Amino acid sequence: MGVLTSLNELVDVTSASDTDVYLRYSPGPESDAEHPSRDHESGLIMPGVSVNPLRQPGWWTLPREDWVARRVCQYLRELVEGSRPWVLTGREVDFGPDNEPLVDEISPIAWLSNDLLDEANHRYRTRLDAGRATH
Repeated sequence: MGVLTSLNELVDVTSASDTDVYLRYSPGPESDAEHPSRDHESGLIMPGVSVNPLRQPGWWTLPREDWVARRVCQYLRELVEGSRPWVLTGREVDFGPDNEPLVDEISPIAWLSNDLLDEANHRYRTRLDAGRATH
């Protein structure tokens, strides 16, 4: 699997695809294929892997790069647990306990490099009010 090294490359991938592109933090596609996804609180096996959609919603009027940077940064905490970010396409089959899409029929696209993560984090922190309380 290749590696995307810049936010612009990731945005290009999301723009060029005919299907939705998703972001996933995990050890990788091989590991995901060997172990079913399990809801941590109930212990139930889920019908697909949880993913973060990279498609921007219709109400988003800021640049696509801002949306994608925001999505990349939502789960950066997963890095400390040994997960790596990668992008994929797949078939949505249901939703998970946090209302995230669950997908199967996964087609891996690429890993995200540390440089891309740094760039996304910088953009997220400088262009948006990152971490602002919602209430």
